[in-house]
Parts: sequence; structure tokens; C-alpha cells
Amino acid sequence: DGTARVTCMAWSASSARFAVCTAERVVLLYDEQGERRDKFSTKPADAKYGRKSYVVKGMAFSPDSTKLAIGQTDNIVYVYRIGEEWGDKKVICNKFIQTSAVTCLLWPTENVIVFGLAEGKVRLANTKNNKSSTIYGTDSYVVSLTSNVSGRGILSGHADGTIVRFFFDDEGSGESQGKLAVHPCPPYALAWASNGIVAAGCDKKIVAYGKEGSVLQTFDYSRDSSEKEFTTAATSPGGQSIVIGSYDRLRVLNWSPRRSAWEEGKPKEIAHLYTITALAWKRDGSRICVGTLCGGVEQFDCCLRRTIYKNKFEMTYVGPSQVIVKNLSTGTRVVLKSQYGYEIDEVKILGKDRYLVAHTSDTLLLGDISSNKLSEVAWQGSGGNEKFFFDNENVCMIFNAGELTLVEYGSNDILGSVRTEFVNPHLVSVRINERLQRGVDENKRLAYLIDIKTIATVDLVGGYNAGTISHDSKIDWLELNETGHKLLFRDKKMRLQLYDVESSTKTTILNYCSYVQWVPGSDVVVAQNRNSLCIWYNIDAPERVTMFPLKGDIVDLERNDGKTEVIVSEGVNTVSYTLDEGLIEFGTAIDDGDYHRATAFLETLEMSTETEAMWKTLSRLALEARQLHIAERCFAALGNMAKARFLHETNIIADQAAQEHGGDGTDHYLVRARLAMLDKNYKLAEMIFLEQNATEEAMDMYQELHMWDECIVVAKAKGHPMLEKLRRGYYQWLLDTQQEEKAGEVQEGQGDYLAAISLYLRAGLPAKATRLVMSRDELLTNGDVIDRISTALIRGELYEQAGDLFEKVGNPRKALECYGKGSAFLKAVELARLAFPAEVVKLEEAWGDHLVQQKQLDAAINHYIEARCSIKAIEAALGARQWKKAIYILDLQDKQTAAKYYFRIAQHYAALQEYQVAEELYIKGGQTKDAIDMYTQAGLWEQAHKLAIKCMSQEDVTVLYITQAQEMERQGKYKEAERLYITVNEPDLAITMYKKCKMYDEMVCLVAKYHKDLLGDTHLHLGKELEAEGRLQEAEYHYLEAKDWKATVNMYRMNDMWEEAYRVAKAHGGTNSHKHVAYLWAKSLGGEAAVKLLSKFGLLEMAIDHATDSGVFEFAFELARLSMKQKMPDIHLKYAMFLEDEGKFEEAEGEFIKAGKPKEAVLMFVHNQNWDAAQRVAEAHDPDSVADVLVGQAQFAFEQKEFQKAEAFLLRAQRPELAIKYYKEAGMWSEALRICKEYLPGRLGELQEECGREADKKGSSGTEGLLEQAREWEQAGEYARAVDCYLKVQDPVNSVLMEKCLLKAAELYLNLDLIREAIDAFIEGEEWSKAKHMAKEFDPRSEEYVDQCYKEYLKKQGKVDSLVGIDVMAALDIYAKQEQWEKCLEVAAKQSYKVLHKYVALYATHLIREGSWDKALRLYVHHGAPANPQNFNIYKRLFVEMVNASGMNCAEAYSSWAGLRDVLLSLCENLVKSSEANTPAHEEFERMLLICHYCATRSAAQGLKQLDTVAAQLSISLLRHTDLLPADKAFYEAGMAAKAVSWENMAFVFLNRFLDLSDAIEEGNLDSLDHSDFQSTDIPFEVPLPAHQHVPEEQREEVRDWVLTMSMDQRLEQVLPQDERDTYEASLVAAGTGVRSLPCVLTTSHSPAGQDVIEFLQRWCGGLPSTSFSFQ
Repeated sequence: DGTARVTCMAWSASSARFAVCTAERVVLLYDEQGERRDKFSTKPADAKYGRKSYVVKGMAFSPDSTKLAIGQTDNIVYVYRIGEEWGDKKVICNKFIQTSAVTCLLWPTENVIVFGLAEGKVRLANTKNNKSSTIYGTDSYVVSLTSNVSGRGILSGHADGTIVRFFFDDEGSGESQGKLAVHPCPPYALAWASNGIVAAGCDKKIVAYGKEGSVLQTFDYSRDSSEKEFTTAATSPGGQSIVIGSYDRLRVLNWSPRRSAWEEGKPKEIAHLYTITALAWKRDGSRICVGTLCGGVEQFDCCLRRTIYKNKFEMTYVGPSQVIVKNLSTGTRVVLKSQYGYEIDEVKILGKDRYLVAHTSDTLLLGDISSNKLSEVAWQGSGGNEKFFFDNENVCMIFNAGELTLVEYGSNDILGSVRTEFVNPHLVSVRINERLQRGVDENKRLAYLIDIKTIATVDLVGGYNAGTISHDSKIDWLELNETGHKLLFRDKKMRLQLYDVESSTKTTILNYCSYVQWVPGSDVVVAQNRNSLCIWYNIDAPERVTMFPLKGDIVDLERNDGKTEVIVSEGVNTVSYTLDEGLIEFGTAIDDGDYHRATAFLETLEMSTETEAMWKTLSRLALEARQLHIAERCFAALGNMAKARFLHETNIIADQAAQEHGGDGTDHYLVRARLAMLDKNYKLAEMIFLEQNATEEAMDMYQELHMWDECIVVAKAKGHPMLEKLRRGYYQWLLDTQQEEKAGEVQEGQGDYLAAISLYLRAGLPAKATRLVMSRDELLTNGDVIDRISTALIRGELYEQAGDLFEKVGNPRKALECYGKGSAFLKAVELARLAFPAEVVKLEEAWGDHLVQQKQLDAAINHYIEARCSIKAIEAALGARQWKKAIYILDLQDKQTAAKYYFRIAQHYAALQEYQVAEELYIKGGQTKDAIDMYTQAGLWEQAHKLAIKCMSQEDVTVLYITQAQEMERQGKYKEAERLYITVNEPDLAITMYKKCKMYDEMVCLVAKYHKDLLGDTHLHLGKELEAEGRLQEAEYHYLEAKDWKATVNMYRMNDMWEEAYRVAKAHGGTNSHKHVAYLWAKSLGGEAAVKLLSKFGLLEMAIDHATDSGVFEFAFELARLSMKQKMPDIHLKYAMFLEDEGKFEEAEGEFIKAGKPKEAVLMFVHNQNWDAAQRVAEAHDPDSVADVLVGQAQFAFEQKEFQKAEAFLLRAQRPELAIKYYKEAGMWSEALRICKEYLPGRLGELQEECGREADKKGSSGTEGLLEQAREWEQAGEYARAVDCYLKVQDPVNSVLMEKCLLKAAELYLNLDLIREAIDAFIEGEEWSKAKHMAKEFDPRSEEYVDQCYKEYLKKQGKVDSLVGIDVMAALDIYAKQEQWEKCLEVAAKQSYKVLHKYVALYATHLIREGSWDKALRLYVHHGAPANPQNFNIYKRLFVEMVNASGMNCAEAYSSWAGLRDVLLSLCENLVKSSEANTPAHEEFERMLLICHYCATRSAAQGLKQLDTVAAQLSISLLRHTDLLPADKAFYEAGMAAKAVSWENMAFVFLNRFLDLSDAIEEGNLDSLDHSDFQSTDIPFEVPLPAHQHVPEEQREEVRDWVLTMSMDQRLEQVLPQDERDTYEASLVAAGTGVRSLPCVLTTSHSPAGQDVIEFLQRWCGGLPSTSFSFQ
């Protein structure tokens, strides 16, 4: 080892001290900033061996950081007390001598030092008793020692590689102890982290072991030549990281919770550091110190990240689960650490920067920075929605999702959790051990609101509900006192309540309470009631309150330095009122149990109601605590001398007992017995005496209290010899004190009955004597005794007992008489039933009368019934309010008797609002009118109306209700009156009533309900009335309801209430209405006020513009002059324009000039043709406008047709272009061309072209110019241009001129040998004959060209009739395109058959597309059906449209079917002759023909009732063709036809099939169809699924119902009928042979349709056999 080696290092638990032991065996002490503050030398075990005889191998601080343990190789462990301050004297306070060298050392918990020895033992040294013991022993040198994060377990590494684990407390982990693993080499570097154990040594391998010793991971560096052996290791305080030291290098392992494995961090390489000999991790995790072989100590910062919070706190994250929070201003630090190793999220500092809050995945961390109390509680993530309240210094209140959770700072368990929605700190009160109480270690109470009217108090220690307080009003404040035994709360009515939690009693102690608070450190209450300060010095006596007058409001309560002050705000001043600290002190002394201090304090006070209450409280508590001298003093002060003297005597006894036996004497039996007597618990006193065998004292106690019975019982129980003497003495005492009754009881008890009777009679107790006589048969025969007793009973009016006595001795008459006098009717009736039956009825009536006198009316009813007194029974029942019984009795009486009683009972039920019963009773009593009145008064107008209608005419009801309503109206019961009016349908009377009473809201409600159309007018009318009355706000409401905000604004304007007008306009008017009101408001103000107002609303510029536009120029000038001078020119300009419009040209001139617009003045004069004035202004103010004046004069001259004059003006103004313009506008193109040629030659060509275009537009009107131009072009040799001009001449009126122009143009072309161009000239002029003639004469090849141009011309012009003669097909196409179909077909018919049918097909396609298939059909009926394949789709589409159409199954459809049938017959005949014969298309059309024939014949048969069967057969035959017909429609028609002719079997089968098809259409496929009914028939199975339902829902439901009904009919055979072929009779194919029959097409009838069918058949099938009829 080098001479400078750092042997060991240690950080204190507080992180404030760091110790380093050098090779010189000197301990250096540093502060946390790394500054050395102290040092001391260690000592050898024996000084004789010298200072170099040992090496320090281990060093550790005590958990309180005031001691330092040093382990040395000279077989000793020293503990040095280094003190709490730097520089304190270092003293050895413990030393533990061992048998071998100490090799390593730990101090994991208080008073426990663990160290390892060279001999292999691991031992424990207890600093409290200065003894050491072996924890466990091995045979191998201890090379390393470490503890787990909590310090409850240790791990030792040995030279043979063994790793051993030991727990002081396994904290419920269940992990094993003893030998854990064997490492391949001595584990000098050993670390125990939260999730496993890491060991390393000289083999250059780091091995991570599981919690039970299994190898989890191995980090092998043996092949790394730069790596040396691992010498030491250290675990982070959070247990998440491990640092392992070797040569020039620190390796870091971090636990990954995600992978559940160790991950290697980047190693720290430090050149020339050499071997690392010691590691020490600061307890807050922020730094790690490294000691080296050469004596260096390096300090490394270990934080993951560091942040600054609110510029007040620095947060250092030293590990995932550990954060150091440092106050930057004070330097104080708090280490926030998750005990469970969870990663800490963001840390927040709340509650006036005093409290810490942080979340982990499963816990919540809270802390008080000032007291350094930290808590970690289980907390499932709630999305950060918690609310934290820090109003209480001891506990944090957390509210989340309707749950209040309490966490006490410093505790890792949730203190309590309750459900509440009220988390205002004023509505929750928590008290946590705020005042020490006698016999109470833990006192934690909570009060909170369950709902707004219910308070719950909870004992948080026991976790139970201590009480629930239900209140009648909403609670707005509550607070427990510091002990949690009293609760103050205040409700919304300002009533202050006191609740005693122990006794569950509630008391109202103050009304109109505006402030209340407990005085800190006491149970004194301070409150304010209006202008009074109220103080309860003794809250146990809430009726005793001290009050002082106040001038202001209490704002605070302060208690410090032995002084309590109430701070009161009196306006601008703050005044303090000092409370009586002595009275407050008394309460505190009582709570602390210091009764001597309380007594000394009370003796300084004068007697008052408060003082008396305090003496009483102290006396009660002193007796409970057996402080009898204080209790005696209290009773003396209260003036209760009896108790004071009794306690004085008791104290003397207690003092003597104390002298004799020691203690305070209160346990002496005499003292305890006397205290029981004082508490009036004589049985307890007796028990205490008898326990001590002090019978005499017990008897003396009872005798002194004259409790002879108890005294005799004690004497008898103990066999006392004085028992008889006691009894005699007791009897004599009773007689002496005239207690004859008690003496009689004594004689009775001894068996002397006659003496007892005499004593009872003497005592005036004949009833007691009677009881004794009646219990003893021998006395009943003693007549003298009986007479004496009966006489005494009658004299004492004890008739019932006398009657019992007479009955007992067999004298019933006398007994009955006594019973009657004593009103003992029960006994009298029972006796009379046995002895005098005739008197029972009389007695029952008397009994009833007696009960009525006694006001027991309900009891009297049955007796009257027994006595057959019905009227009395009814009266009694009514008096007793036994209404149902009264009704029962009345129902048995005649109507005349019962009527008046029914009325009274009905009134009762009406009062109970049982109106139905009352109504029945009124009617029974013949008082229907009263029933109606009852309903009316109850507001049940409907019932009243219903009843009135039954017994009154409508007119009478109306009169009654209106009269009643008017009466209600007079009484001011308008709502009731309204309901009456409404009931008889007279809302107008109600409206009039409300209008008369000016109850406009109610009036409007009625109008809105019954006259909605008049609502707006009503609101307007009311608005005007209210406006006239000056009730403007109400008028506003009605105007606005009428949607007439303008009336509201005008109303406020008229009343000069501009602010209101502006408000209404802004709220209800249009976008600019409020601006207009603001403008008018400003206008009414004028001057500066107007400017300020408009500026306020930001409308100043707008107002100026509006005033200008409105012609209010004075106001505009005023506003602009005061605020916006830049607007003045604009206003002058608009004013000038206004004056111009008014014709005031001279004034306008001045305003234009002021506006800086002289040109406008010039234009004004020009416009008014005042040329001189215009010239004058232009020359004076705007020389540039002189030309404008000349132009104006020229324009005027042109208008006057003075062209020469106008031209002169324009040339003077140098504006020849205007002269050209004016000439052009006048149509004087020659003049225009002249001017242009002379002054603007460059524009001549352009003008000439324009002249030509104008000539084109205007025709003959521009002819002159065009001709002149043409001549000029001709003279100039520009023949092409000349021709253009000639051709542009268009003058329909002058055809001769146009012809000349065309000839001239053609002549010019001919001169140039341009024959085609000459022809084109004639074509352009639409001279077709001349063009043809020229072509024929000069260029015959161009004739075709002319003809083609002529055709195109006719097409373009739509002259189809002319085109027909030239190109018929083109003409037909145009007719078709223009949809002139009749004309088209008419022309086509004149051509060929083929042409005709081409356009017939086009027309038919057009009609089908428009849905007019019937018209298309008629087209083919008329023109025939050629066998063109192109037409096949049309024929098929006609067939499909027809069979899918609704309403075709009737007689009226015959013509349509016959038409299609004839068309198809014509088609088939044509197909036979064509190349399409016998093709599939031909066969399909033949089938369609057959179907149409059947349908037509069916329609013909439907016209005659006798042919219904034929029609049904045809409908059924059509089923063979459902592959072409819509299947659902075919089966429906067949089924309904069969049903109509009563073929129910077939009808059922067909309609059932129809329903299946209908369901299949809904489902979209035919997969579910059952074909079993149609096997062996020619009805096809494979049919196309119809795209939609052909039968309406209603008819489908009718079919469904019929099929369901018929399916229940047992008689119905649900099969198709068969013929002699054993085949379905309508099938063409025989089932067995397959022989196919031909369908029948022959039928007959006598209807016109029938004749038509026969004619068709003759055409189709040839001649038919003649038919004849005969009648037998």
C-alpha cells in the first residue's frame, strides 16, 4: 500500500458532513461544499504499540450524524462523539475490543454497529449498553460489508468468495438468510441494490445476483488489458445505480425496470488516478466521492438533470426515484425520495412555496419544506386532476372525483378518505394532535359536509364516524376546536351553532353571525353579531357570553406573546381589542389538567356569571381527578357550604390515611365511600363499607340519611344483633313523624293486619285498607271492619273501591250504586248484566254521557250505539272527529235526519282537501252548490265546472262563474278570477280585468294564449300607455316584445334619455342604428360635448360624414372645426354641391373655391351654360379649365346643331378628336373624316374602318358614309376595300340601292377576274338567284358550291320547309332534333316505308324514355311493326312496361292489351317472312304474343260476371310464363282470381308463393324459396327476382292475414287440384308421360271486347267453327 492511501470515507446521514481517513490515520471532516472544517487523529488500542501499529479499515457515521465509528486492525472499534457543531470537542464515547482485526464496518441503524473480523465473524456492537455480540461466524476473512437501502439487512463478502445475508427485519419480503452465493473470487466490491446484489473482485468480472443468489448477468472484462481488479463498490441511496471502482476507471450499472436487468453506463475514465481505494455516496444521492491510492479525493456530481423552478428553487434529479429540492434564497434542502423505487415525475412546489407535490406511477409524494416532513402514499394515476389544499399545516387535503383524501405530513399512510362534493377549506376542518390532552396519545378528527345541510365528524385514529349533524339550512362555514370535541358551524341564515361531539347535542349560540373563530391554543370562541363582539370564555356554558359594542367589522384574530387581540376595521382605521388572557388561560389550564394553576387564576377574579361557571367546571373536574382540596375550595367559592364541609372532613380523613399509609390518601375506603355518598351513589358506598367489613359505618350512613329500609336490609344480611331494636326504633320513628302509611306497611309486613288497617284509615288511606281486606278472606267476615272501611271510602268519594268491596261481600245493589257514583261504568255494566239486565241500556247511555263530559268523545260513540242513541252517537263521532264512523252511522239514518250532518262532515273533508269525498257528502246532503263553491275556492275549476254542468244549465254555469270571478276580482284574487273566466271560455273578460288592474304581464300571457294575432298590437298599446304614464322601462319591454325598437328609441329621445336610447338601438336595432342614435344624441348636445361623446363611441368621422350627407352642414362644420379640421375641405365641397343642387350658384362658387375645387365651380357654370361665369372662374382660379369651358360651349353648340360654331370652339380648345367624336355621334361621317384627314391624318384608316362597321350596324342610316367611303377607296384603287364598303351597305327599305351596291361590288370583282369572289358577294347579300346565274354563266363548276351554301343557309335559318325540296333527310333530322314529330312523320311517310320506321323508332324511343309507353304503343298500332332487329328492344321494352304497370288487371285495360297484342301479331307475321324466322327472338315474341292474348282475353272476360271463371283460368295460365312476367304480381293476380271464384286450394298455394316471393324481394335473393308445391307442373322454378314490390304493403298484409287464417282451416287441402292425368289440371305437361298439350286460345263472349277477341283469333288462327246456343 502507498503511504498516501485513502483508507476509508463516509458521508453523514444529514449529508452535511463528509469524513476521510488518510494513511496517517487522521480523520478529516469536510462540509458539503468540500471545505475542510475539522480534523482529529485516531488512537491505537494500546499506546505502547505506537501510532503506526494499526490501519483504519472501516468508518461510519451514526444515523443522527453526531458520532463516528472507526474500525481498526488492532482489534478494536472506537466510537467518537464529534458533536453537532464544527469544532466541538471529540470524545470517545464507546469502545469495543475484539479478538481479531476489524476489516470492515457499517452503522445501519440507531445504536447498532456491524463490523467484520479477520477471523470470519460478523459482529454487532450496541452503543447503548456498550456490549458487542456475534451475529454469525464463518471461517473466512470478511473482505466487504454492505447494507440494503433501508439498513434493515446486511451482506458480507468473504475471502473464499462466500456471500452471506442477514436481516434484522426482512420487512415482509420473505427473502432467505444465510449463505446466499459463492463468488469466483473474494468480492471486495460488494453492493446491495433494490433489485439485486452485485459483486466483483480480482477476476475482472462483475456478477449480478438475484434476490436468492442466482446469477442474473455477468459483465466480463477479463480480456480487456486496460482493466485491473475491482476494489470497491457503492450503491446509490435510491438503490437504482451501482458504481464499481478499479484502476483509473469507474464503472456504472443502472437498473432498467423495463428490461428488469442491469444496463452498463458509459464508464468514467480518469488518467493517472490509479487504484480507487474507497467510495462514498452522499446520502441525498447528489454526489459520489472517490478516494485513491495516492491520497486524492475526487467528488463527482451524480444528477440526471437539474432544473430551476419559479426562479426560487433548484431541483436536482439524482436518480429516477430521488430529487433534491434546494431553496435558492435560504440554501435549505429537502431530499424527495420514493421509498418503493418508483420513478418521480415532475415535482411541483405549491401552497405559498412551502409544500412539495410529486407523482410516481403508483404513489404520490408530499412534503412540508419548512418542517422537512415527507410522505409517500399509494396513489393510482388520476390524470393529474387532483386539487390540493394546504390550509392546514399538519395535513394535505386532496380532492379527486368527489373524494377527499387526507395525508399527514411525515406519514406514509393515507390518514383518511371520505366522499364529499364540498372542498372549500371553510367547509372541511381537520385537527391533528394540536393540543395535548390527559390520557390521549393520538387525537385526529375530521369534520366535513356529506351534503349542503349535513355534517359528518370522523375519528381518523379509529377510522369511524363520530357523529352526523343534520341541519335545516345550508351550511357555509365549520371548524372543530383543537381537541376535536366541539364543532362550530354557521348556516346561510347567519346562525352560529355549537355541536358537542361527545354528547351529540346541538345548540344555537348566536344569530346574525358575520365572523367567528376559535382562539388559537384554547377553547375560547370569538364572534361578531352585527355591532357586538361576542366572546365565550367557557364554551361548556354557551349561554354565558361576554359582549362588547363594535363600530366596525372583525378582520383577524392574533395571539402571541401571552396576548390575544381581535383586529377590527373601523372604516379607514384598524383598532385592536385585547381579550382577557386570564380567562383564556383558565381554559388552557383545564385542558392541560393543571388544576392548581386554574384555581390560582380563578382566585384572582371577582365572582361573576363567567367565573361561577368556571368554578363549577373546575369542581367537577377536580372531583373526577380526586383532587379533593381543590374541589373543596371550588364549593367554598360557589357558596355550597354543605359540600365544602363534607369535603373538608373527607380531606382530614385522607390526610390522616396519607400520613399512616403513604400516597395521597384518596384510596382509603372511608374517602372512597364518602365520595360515593357525595355522588349520591349509596349502594357503592355500602359496597365499599361491606368490603371492609364496616357494617356499623354502613348502617350509620343509612340511619343518618333516614334510609331505614336499607339499614334494616344490611343488618338482616349481616345478622346484626340490634335488628329488632332497629325495627322498633324505625316503627316508633314513623309514628313520631306521622308516617302512618309507612307504619301500616311495616305492620302489614309483620302480619298484624287489623293494626295495619287502623293505621291506613288513620292516615286517610281507605283504598289501601280495602286492598288489604280484599286480599284476606278472614277479614271480609268482619262486619265492623267492612263498615268502617266502606264509610271511609264513601266519605273520601272512592266509590269504585267501595263498589268493589260491596261486590266482594255480596251486596250488588249497593255495589251498583257506588259504581254509578264513581263513574266506574265498566264494572257497573258487567255487574248489571249479571244482576240487573234491564238497567244495562240506561247505564250504557250514562257511560256515554260521562265520557262526553270527560271529552272522550271517541270512546262514547260505541256506548251510544249500544244504548241505541243514534243522534248522540253521531254528535259524539263528529266531536271526536271520527268522520268515517259518523258517515257509517249516518248512512243508516233517514235522509232528513242525516242531511245537516253530511254538510258538516263534507266541510271537514273539504278542509282536508279530500275533495272527492267532500263532493259525495255535499251531494248526499243536497248541497251541490256548496260542492261547487268548494271546488272554486280550491282553484279546481275543472271539477267545479264538471259538477256545475251536471246540475245547472250552461247559462247558469257561465253566470255563476262570471259572478264568482267578479267577486274574486273585487277581493284582489286575480289568478282565481282568471281561471274562472277561462273555465267558461271568457278569456276576454280576464284580459279586460288585468288591463283595468294594470297587470300587464298577466294580460300579455292571456293575449299570447288566446289572441296570438293581437299580441304585437297589445304590446304596442301597452307600451304607449306605459310611456304616457312615465313608466319607461316597462314601456321599453313591451315595445321590444312588439319588435318595434324604433318606438323605444323615440320614447327615450323624447324624454332626453339618450343613454337608454343608445343601449336599445345597439342591442335591438340594425347594424348602424346605434350609430344614428349616437349622432342624434351628439347633435342634441352640440359643441365640445358632442365631440367627446362621438369620440367615446369612435363615431366622430362617421357623424361628420352623416351630417354632411344629411345636409346639416352647420353641425358638420362645428364638429370638424373642433376636432377634425382636415375634414373641412370635404364638407365645403359637399356644401357647394348642395348649394348647386339648390340653384344657389354664386354661394356654391365660393364653397367650391374654399374646398380647393375651383374646377368643380367651372364645371357647374358649364353645366348651367353660364359661359361667362365659367370663363371668369377658370381664368381666375384654374387656367387649365379654360379648355373645358370651350369644350362645354362646343357641346352646347352641337346640341343646338350649330356645327360650324362648335367645330370652331373645339379647334380653339385644341380638341379636334372631340370634334370627330361629336360628328360621329351625329352620324356626320363625312365631316368626321374631313376633320380627321385635316388634323389627325394618322387616325384616318381607323376611322374609316369604324365608319364601315357603323354602316353594318345601322344599315341605311350609315349608308351615305359607306358609299362615300367606297367611292373614295375606288378612286384610290383600293378595290377590295371598296367592295367591303359596298357589301356593308344594309338598307332593307331601299332594296334598289342595296342591289346597286351588290352589282357594283360584283362588277369590281369581275374587273379583277375574281369570279368566285363575285359569287360570294351575291351569296353574302343573299342574292341566291343572281349567284346561281353568275355561276352558270361564268363558272359552271361553282353551281354545286352555290347549292351547298344555299342548303347550309336554309339549315342555319331553320327554314326546314324550304329545305325539304333540296335535302329531305337533312330536313327530317332537323324536325326530329326540334321534336316536331308529327311534321317529321308526315314528311317521312311521303318517302319510303323504311325512312318512316326509322323516325317512328326514334319517336317511340323518345316517348318510352319520357315514360309515355302507351303513346309509343299507339304509334306502332298505327304504323305497324316491321321485323327490324334494331326495333326488337323497343318491342320488348313496350312489353316489359305493360306487364309491370299497375292497374292492368281489369276490364278497362282491354284496349291497351289488345293494342300490344295486335302489334306483336303484326311483328310475328313479319318475322315469319324475314330472315329472323324461327330464331330465339321470334320464339320469345310468339310467347309475348300469347301472354298479351291471355291478358287481353282476361280483361274482356272481366267485363262479364259470368266469365269470372274464365278470367281466373287465364290468370292461372299466365303462371307458366313467370320467367317473362313479374313473378310476385303474377302469383298475386292468380291467387286473388282463384280466391274470387272460391278455388281456395289454388288460391292458398298461389298466395303463399306470392308471400314467399315478397319476402325474397325484401332479402334480395331467391335462395329461401320452397318449390315443393309446384313439382310436376310447368310453372317455372327459375324466375328473375323482381327489382321491387309490385303489390302495395296494405294489400300484402291483407294476403298475409288471409293465408294465416286459411292455414288454420283443417278442411283446406293445401295442394293444387289434379285431373285424370294425375297432373295439376292447369299444367300443359303430363307428369307421368311428359306428353305436352297445346294451350287453348279459343274463347267467346257477347261483349264488344269479346267480339274483338274473336276477330283477332280469326286473324291469328284462321276461321273459327260457328257457335250456336240452344235452350232446353
